[in-house]
Amino acid sequence: MANQPVYKVIFQNGSQVIEVFARQIYQSDMWGFIEVEEFVFGERSQILVDPSEEKLKNEFSGVKRSYIPLQAIIRIDEVDKEGSGKISDTGSLESNVASFPFAGVPPGQQGGEE
Repeated sequence: MANQPVYKVIFQNGSQVIEVFARQIYQSDMWGFIEVEEFVFGERSQILVDPSEEKLKNEFSGVKRSYIPLQAIIRIDEVDKEGSGKISDTGSLESNVASFPFAGVPPGQQGGEE
């Protein structure tokens, strides 16, 4: 079990970019989704508590498997060891890189217009 790989998965959820570590990732039988299992969080022996990682632990506590849409995935890396997860807000960052638009709402329309 010492040779079991750890993956760093970075994905977008609304206006947030979430970085988590997991031991199992694979393409889902549900078309268009990646399954992420066995979430790994940082050492509990740390004296300093990261509020961002604590928020992730609370959000994913009790989650057996998470299905993430392919278009939300930013990057998946196989890493040597787990790190601390992060949640970053993208709304406050100024950048000249735009995210790929999500399907579902045509440009210029909001919500239930028919």
